[in-house]
Amino acid sequence: MNTCKHVINQDTTPLRKTVVPGKSLKKSNSVVSFFAGCGGLDLGFLGGFSFKNERLRALPFDIVAAYDFNDRCVETYRLNIGHHAEVKDLAQTCSTSMPEADLLIGGFPCQDFSSCGPKRGLDSERGRLYETLVNYMRTHKPKVVVAENVPHLARMGGGAVIDTIIKDLQAVDYRFEVWSLFAPDYGVPQSRTRLFFIGVRNDIDGQPAKPSPTHTGCYRSIDWAIGDLETVNDDSVPNQSQYFKASKAKNGNGQGDETSKAGQPSYTIRANAKSRVQFHYKLPRRLTVRECARLQTFPDNFSFPFSATTNVMQIGNAVPPLLAHHVAKSIAAFMEKIT
Repeated sequence: MNTCKHVINQDTTPLRKTVVPGKSLKKSNSVVSFFAGCGGLDLGFLGGFSFKNERLRALPFDIVAAYDFNDRCVETYRLNIGHHAEVKDLAQTCSTSMPEADLLIGGFPCQDFSSCGPKRGLDSERGRLYETLVNYMRTHKPKVVVAENVPHLARMGGGAVIDTIIKDLQAVDYRFEVWSLFAPDYGVPQSRTRLFFIGVRNDIDGQPAKPSPTHTGCYRSIDWAIGDLETVNDDSVPNQSQYFKASKAKNGNGQGDETSKAGQPSYTIRANAKSRVQFHYKLPRRLTVRECARLQTFPDNFSFPFSATTNVMQIGNAVPPLLAHHVAKSIAAFMEKIT
Protein backbone atom coordinates (compact mmCIF):
# COMPACT_ATOMS: atom_id res chain seq x y z
CA MET A 1 0.00 0.00 0.00
CA ASN A 2 1.58 3.25 -1.11
CA THR A 3 1.57 6.18 1.29
CA CYS A 4 2.99 9.69 1.44
CA LYS A 5 4.63 11.43 4.35
CA HIS A 6 2.77 14.36 5.83
CA VAL A 7 3.68 17.04 8.33
CA ILE A 8 1.39 16.88 11.34
CA ASN A 9 -0.09 20.26 12.20
CA GLN A 10 -2.46 20.51 15.14
CA ASP A 11 -5.64 22.39 14.27
CA THR A 12 -5.75 25.36 16.62
CA THR A 13 -9.11 26.66 15.41
CA PRO A 14 -11.29 27.29 18.48
CA LEU A 15 -13.80 24.53 19.08
CA ARG A 16 -17.32 25.61 18.27
CA LYS A 17 -20.68 24.12 17.52
CA THR A 18 -20.78 22.73 14.01
CA VAL A 19 -23.51 24.72 12.25
CA VAL A 20 -23.47 24.76 8.47
CA PRO A 21 -25.61 27.38 6.65
CA GLY A 22 -26.68 25.41 3.58
CA LYS A 23 -29.83 27.46 3.12
CA SER A 24 -27.83 30.70 3.10
CA LEU A 25 -26.37 29.83 -0.31
CA LYS A 26 -28.05 31.33 -3.38
CA LYS A 27 -29.17 28.08 -4.99
CA SER A 28 -30.17 25.67 -2.27
CA ASN A 29 -31.55 22.17 -2.78
CA SER A 30 -33.85 20.82 -0.08
CA VAL A 31 -32.85 17.49 1.48
CA VAL A 32 -34.62 14.89 3.59
CA SER A 33 -32.35 12.46 5.43
CA PHE A 34 -33.40 8.93 6.46
CA PHE A 35 -31.44 6.82 8.99
CA ALA A 36 -29.38 9.92 9.75
CA GLY A 37 -27.53 8.48 12.76
CA CYS A 38 -25.24 11.03 14.37
CA GLY A 39 -24.98 12.93 11.08
CA GLY A 40 -21.88 11.86 9.14
CA LEU A 41 -23.57 11.69 5.74
CA ASP A 42 -25.52 14.89 6.40
CA LEU A 43 -22.44 16.82 7.52
CA GLY A 44 -20.69 15.82 4.31
CA PHE A 45 -23.58 17.15 2.23
CA LEU A 46 -23.71 20.41 4.14
CA GLY A 47 -19.95 21.02 4.11
CA GLY A 48 -18.59 24.15 5.73
CA PHE A 49 -16.47 22.28 8.30
CA SER A 50 -12.77 21.63 8.84
CA PHE A 51 -10.88 18.36 9.06
CA LYS A 52 -7.34 18.81 10.30
CA ASN A 53 -6.19 21.94 8.43
CA GLU A 54 -8.49 21.40 5.45
CA ARG A 55 -11.56 23.61 5.15
CA LEU A 56 -14.38 22.00 3.17
CA ARG A 57 -16.63 24.43 1.37
CA ALA A 58 -20.31 24.75 2.15
CA LEU A 59 -22.52 23.08 -0.43
CA PRO A 60 -25.94 24.22 -1.73
CA PHE A 61 -28.01 21.85 0.36
CA ASP A 62 -30.57 22.60 3.06
CA ILE A 63 -31.56 19.61 5.18
CA VAL A 64 -35.20 20.25 6.04
CA ALA A 65 -35.74 17.03 7.99
CA ALA A 66 -33.58 14.20 9.35
CA TYR A 67 -34.89 11.04 10.98
CA ASP A 68 -33.45 8.22 13.05
CA PHE A 69 -34.93 5.60 15.35
CA ASN A 70 -32.15 5.97 17.95
CA ASP A 71 -32.79 8.84 20.36
CA ARG A 72 -29.13 9.11 21.37
CA CYS A 73 -28.04 9.45 17.75
CA VAL A 74 -30.61 12.19 17.28
CA GLU A 75 -29.35 13.97 20.40
CA THR A 76 -25.79 13.93 19.04
CA TYR A 77 -27.05 15.17 15.66
CA ARG A 78 -29.02 18.01 17.21
CA LEU A 79 -26.09 19.01 19.41
CA ASN A 80 -23.77 19.37 16.43
CA ILE A 81 -25.75 19.97 13.25
CA GLY A 82 -29.27 21.24 13.85
CA HIS A 83 -32.66 20.82 15.45
CA HIS A 84 -34.31 19.55 12.28
CA ALA A 85 -33.51 15.97 13.41
CA GLU A 86 -36.33 13.90 14.92
CA VAL A 87 -36.66 10.50 16.54
CA LYS A 88 -38.87 8.54 14.20
CA ASP A 89 -39.57 4.90 13.37
CA LEU A 90 -39.65 5.17 9.59
CA ALA A 91 -41.20 1.73 9.21
CA GLN A 92 -44.24 2.99 11.14
CA THR A 93 -44.43 6.45 9.55
CA CYS A 94 -46.50 7.38 6.52
CA SER A 95 -44.38 9.23 3.96
CA THR A 96 -47.21 11.69 3.33
CA SER A 97 -46.50 13.20 6.77
CA MET A 98 -42.94 14.12 5.75
CA PRO A 99 -41.85 17.20 3.81
CA GLU A 100 -41.09 16.92 0.12
CA ALA A 101 -37.52 17.57 -0.98
CA ASP A 102 -35.30 17.80 -4.04
CA LEU A 103 -32.98 15.15 -2.65
CA LEU A 104 -33.46 12.08 -0.46
CA ILE A 105 -30.39 10.67 1.29
CA GLY A 106 -29.92 7.84 3.75
CA GLY A 107 -27.66 5.02 4.83
CA PHE A 108 -30.24 2.30 5.32
CA PRO A 109 -29.34 -0.11 8.17
CA CYS A 110 -26.43 -2.34 7.23
CA GLN A 111 -26.21 -4.78 10.16
CA ASP A 112 -27.97 -7.59 8.30
CA PHE A 113 -25.75 -7.08 5.24
CA SER A 114 -22.40 -6.57 7.00
CA SER A 115 -19.66 -9.22 6.86
CA CYS A 116 -19.39 -8.80 10.67
CA GLY A 117 -23.15 -9.05 11.25
CA PRO A 118 -25.73 -11.86 11.29
CA LYS A 119 -26.13 -11.73 7.48
CA ARG A 120 -29.91 -12.15 7.57
CA GLY A 121 -30.22 -9.91 4.53
CA LEU A 122 -33.75 -9.39 3.24
CA ASP A 123 -35.12 -12.08 5.58
CA SER A 124 -35.39 -9.61 8.46
CA GLU A 125 -37.52 -6.53 9.05
CA ARG A 126 -34.38 -4.45 9.43
CA GLY A 127 -33.02 -5.80 6.15
CA ARG A 128 -36.07 -4.45 4.34
CA LEU A 129 -35.96 -0.93 5.75
CA TYR A 130 -34.73 0.33 2.38
CA GLU A 131 -38.41 0.05 1.41
CA THR A 132 -39.05 3.21 3.46
CA LEU A 133 -36.91 5.04 0.88
CA VAL A 134 -39.05 3.55 -1.88
CA ASN A 135 -42.23 4.72 -0.15
CA TYR A 136 -40.91 8.28 0.13
CA MET A 137 -39.79 8.24 -3.51
CA ARG A 138 -43.22 7.06 -4.62
CA THR A 139 -44.95 9.81 -2.64
CA HIS A 140 -42.71 12.85 -3.08
CA LYS A 141 -40.68 12.12 -6.25
CA PRO A 142 -37.35 13.72 -5.22
CA LYS A 143 -35.12 14.55 -8.16
CA VAL A 144 -32.15 12.57 -6.85
CA VAL A 145 -31.68 9.80 -4.28
CA VAL A 146 -28.45 8.83 -2.51
CA ALA A 147 -28.50 5.66 -0.43
CA GLU A 148 -25.49 4.07 1.27
CA ASN A 149 -24.56 0.62 2.55
CA VAL A 150 -21.75 -1.87 3.10
CA PRO A 151 -19.85 -3.61 0.26
CA HIS A 152 -20.80 -7.10 1.47
CA LEU A 153 -24.33 -6.34 0.31
CA ALA A 154 -23.18 -6.78 -3.30
CA ARG A 155 -22.02 -10.35 -2.59
CA MET A 156 -25.00 -11.64 -0.66
CA GLY A 157 -26.93 -14.38 -2.40
CA GLY A 158 -24.53 -14.27 -5.30
CA GLY A 159 -25.70 -10.73 -6.10
CA ALA A 160 -29.41 -11.51 -5.79
CA VAL A 161 -29.92 -9.27 -2.74
CA ILE A 162 -28.53 -6.11 -4.32
CA ASP A 163 -30.38 -6.88 -7.55
CA THR A 164 -33.66 -7.05 -5.61
CA ILE A 165 -32.97 -3.75 -3.85
CA ILE A 166 -32.10 -1.97 -7.09
CA LYS A 167 -35.17 -3.43 -8.80
CA ASP A 168 -37.41 -2.14 -6.00
CA LEU A 169 -35.78 1.31 -6.04
CA GLN A 170 -36.16 1.59 -9.80
CA ALA A 171 -39.77 0.38 -9.79
CA VAL A 172 -41.02 3.85 -8.77
CA ASP A 173 -39.75 5.52 -11.95
CA TYR A 174 -36.04 5.97 -11.18
CA ARG A 175 -32.77 4.68 -12.61
CA PHE A 176 -29.83 3.80 -10.38
CA GLU A 177 -26.08 3.41 -10.51
CA VAL A 178 -23.99 1.89 -7.71
CA TRP A 179 -20.64 3.43 -6.78
CA SER A 180 -18.15 1.39 -4.76
CA LEU A 181 -15.86 3.93 -3.10
CA PHE A 182 -12.67 3.08 -1.18
CA ALA A 183 -12.42 5.79 1.48
CA PRO A 184 -8.59 6.21 1.42
CA ASP A 185 -8.87 7.18 -2.27
CA TYR A 186 -10.70 10.30 -1.06
CA GLY A 187 -8.44 11.33 1.81
CA VAL A 188 -10.00 9.29 4.62
CA PRO A 189 -7.20 7.84 6.81
CA GLN A 190 -9.04 4.55 7.32
CA SER A 191 -9.47 1.39 5.27
CA ARG A 192 -13.19 1.44 4.52
CA THR A 193 -15.26 0.71 1.42
CA ARG A 194 -18.87 1.79 0.98
CA LEU A 195 -21.55 1.39 -1.68
CA PHE A 196 -23.53 4.43 -2.79
CA PHE A 197 -26.78 3.94 -4.70
CA ILE A 198 -27.27 7.01 -6.90
CA GLY A 199 -30.78 7.41 -8.30
CA VAL A 200 -32.23 9.96 -10.72
CA ARG A 201 -35.90 10.37 -11.57
CA ASN A 202 -36.59 9.01 -15.06
CA ASP A 203 -37.90 12.28 -16.47
CA ILE A 204 -34.55 13.98 -15.73
CA ASP A 205 -31.70 13.56 -18.20
CA GLY A 206 -28.18 12.59 -17.20
CA GLN A 207 -26.52 11.06 -14.17
CA PRO A 208 -24.15 12.41 -11.49
CA ALA A 209 -20.49 11.69 -12.21
CA LYS A 210 -18.70 9.29 -9.90
CA PRO A 211 -16.19 11.40 -7.93
CA SER A 212 -12.59 11.06 -9.08
CA PRO A 213 -10.14 9.81 -6.42
CA THR A 214 -8.00 12.52 -4.85
CA HIS A 215 -5.45 10.46 -2.89
CA THR A 216 -4.82 7.24 -4.83
CA GLY A 217 -1.23 6.15 -4.21
CA CYS A 218 -0.84 8.83 -1.54
CA TYR A 219 -3.03 7.60 1.27
CA ARG A 220 -3.33 9.49 4.53
CA SER A 221 -2.04 7.39 7.41
CA ILE A 222 -3.23 6.81 10.95
CA ASP A 223 -0.25 8.72 12.34
CA TRP A 224 -1.00 11.64 10.02
CA ALA A 225 -4.56 11.68 11.39
CA ILE A 226 -4.02 11.27 15.13
CA GLY A 227 -0.30 11.74 15.80
CA ASP A 228 -0.85 15.18 17.32
CA LEU A 229 -3.13 13.63 19.96
CA GLU A 230 -0.47 11.35 21.49
CA THR A 231 0.27 13.72 24.37
CA VAL A 232 -3.33 14.87 24.90
CA ASN A 233 -4.94 12.95 27.78
CA ASP A 234 -7.71 15.33 28.79
CA ASP A 235 -10.68 16.92 27.05
CA SER A 236 -8.89 19.98 25.75
CA VAL A 237 -9.86 18.14 22.59
CA PRO A 238 -13.40 16.77 23.16
CA ASN A 239 -13.69 13.02 23.86
CA GLN A 240 -9.91 12.47 23.90
CA SER A 241 -10.00 11.21 27.51
CA GLN A 242 -12.46 8.43 26.58
CA TYR A 243 -10.69 5.16 25.90
CA PHE A 244 -10.95 1.50 26.84
CA LYS A 245 -8.67 -0.69 28.93
CA ALA A 246 -5.71 -1.79 26.81
CA SER A 247 -6.01 -5.55 27.24
CA LYS A 248 -6.13 -8.11 24.47
CA ALA A 249 -8.95 -10.65 24.47
CA LYS A 250 -7.81 -14.23 25.16
CA ASN A 251 -10.48 -15.73 22.93
CA GLY A 252 -12.45 -14.60 19.93
CA ASN A 253 -11.90 -13.95 16.26
CA GLY A 254 -9.51 -11.05 16.72
CA GLN A 255 -11.91 -8.34 15.56
CA GLY A 256 -11.17 -5.23 17.54
CA ASP A 257 -7.76 -6.42 18.65
CA GLU A 258 -5.95 -5.15 15.57
CA THR A 259 -3.09 -2.70 15.78
CA SER A 260 -2.86 -0.38 12.79
CA LYS A 261 0.57 0.35 11.36
CA ALA A 262 2.13 3.79 11.21
CA GLY A 263 2.40 5.05 7.65
CA GLN A 264 -0.82 3.33 6.56
CA PRO A 265 -4.56 4.01 6.87
CA SER A 266 -6.08 2.53 10.01
CA TYR A 267 -8.24 -0.54 10.18
CA THR A 268 -11.98 0.08 9.85
CA ILE A 269 -13.64 1.77 12.83
CA ARG A 270 -16.45 -0.66 13.66
CA ALA A 271 -19.74 0.17 15.32
CA ASN A 272 -19.93 -3.21 17.08
CA ALA A 273 -16.46 -2.97 18.64
CA LYS A 274 -17.87 -2.20 22.12
CA SER A 275 -14.82 -2.21 24.43
CA ARG A 276 -12.62 -3.87 21.82
CA VAL A 277 -11.64 -0.82 19.83
CA GLN A 278 -8.43 -1.33 17.86
CA PHE A 279 -5.10 -0.52 19.47
CA HIS A 280 -3.10 2.66 19.04
CA TYR A 281 -0.34 2.26 16.47
CA LYS A 282 2.29 3.39 19.00
CA LEU A 283 0.96 3.77 22.55
CA PRO A 284 0.03 0.82 24.84
CA ARG A 285 -3.70 1.50 24.80
CA ARG A 286 -6.76 1.35 22.61
CA LEU A 287 -7.87 4.32 20.53
CA THR A 288 -9.82 7.11 22.20
CA VAL A 289 -13.25 8.23 21.05
CA ARG A 290 -11.72 11.36 19.51
CA GLU A 291 -9.10 9.32 17.68
CA CYS A 292 -11.86 7.13 16.24
CA ALA A 293 -13.73 10.28 15.22
CA ARG A 294 -10.60 11.67 13.54
CA LEU A 295 -10.16 8.46 11.56
CA GLN A 296 -13.78 8.84 10.41
CA THR A 297 -12.97 12.50 9.48
CA PHE A 298 -15.31 14.15 11.97
CA PRO A 299 -14.09 17.66 12.88
CA ASP A 300 -12.69 18.10 16.39
CA ASN A 301 -15.54 20.44 17.29
CA PHE A 302 -18.07 17.67 16.67
CA SER A 303 -18.85 16.45 20.21
CA PHE A 304 -20.11 13.02 21.24
CA PRO A 305 -21.97 13.38 24.57
CA PHE A 306 -22.38 9.78 25.75
CA SER A 307 -20.31 6.89 27.07
CA ALA A 308 -17.28 5.67 25.14
CA THR A 309 -19.16 2.56 23.98
CA THR A 310 -22.15 4.54 22.70
CA ASN A 311 -19.95 7.17 21.09
CA VAL A 312 -17.83 4.61 19.22
CA MET A 313 -20.99 2.87 18.03
CA GLN A 314 -22.28 6.16 16.59
CA ILE A 315 -18.93 6.94 14.99
CA GLY A 316 -18.54 3.46 13.51
CA ASN A 317 -22.04 3.49 12.02
CA ALA A 318 -21.49 6.85 10.34
CA VAL A 319 -20.47 7.62 6.79
CA PRO A 320 -17.11 9.44 6.95
CA PRO A 321 -18.06 13.10 6.40
CA LEU A 322 -15.11 13.64 4.05
CA LEU A 323 -16.17 10.72 1.85
CA ALA A 324 -19.76 11.96 1.93
CA HIS A 325 -18.53 15.42 0.92
CA HIS A 326 -16.95 14.06 -2.27
CA VAL A 327 -20.23 12.34 -3.15
CA ALA A 328 -22.15 15.51 -2.30
CA LYS A 329 -19.98 17.69 -4.55
CA SER A 330 -20.82 15.42 -7.47
CA ILE A 331 -24.52 15.59 -6.63
CA ALA A 332 -24.35 19.39 -6.28
CA ALA A 333 -22.75 19.72 -9.73
CA PHE A 334 -25.49 17.56 -11.22
CA MET A 335 -28.27 19.47 -9.46
CA GLU A 336 -26.89 22.72 -10.84
CA LYS A 337 -27.10 21.33 -14.38
CA ILE A 338 -30.71 20.22 -14.10
CA THR A 339 -32.11 23.35 -12.42
